[in-house]
Amino acid sequence: MAEKKKRKLPAAFLAKLTPSAKLAAVIGPKPITRAQALKGMWDYFKKHKLNHGREINADATLRPIFGKDKITMFDVGKILKVNLSK
Repeated sequence: MAEKKKRKLPAAFLAKLTPSAKLAAVIGPKPITRAQALKGMWDYFKKHKLNHGREINADATLRPIFGKDKITMFDVGKILKVNLSK
């Protein structure tokens, strides 16, 4: 039987990105991958019980990042795109 090839992730998935000052208040200031940042955001939402179905309510820490009181779960990626840089 042939040996399975290990699938390599594209370099863009492994790139370390620096969070903005606003985002660093939630996930920390160290450079991390986009996937780690997304996981950190969801951990914060769950820890503070901010997600209700598809909606995520902003607390005092998240309001400057969101720019409004509520977002949907589909907006989280867009917010990370704006708040992560090389």
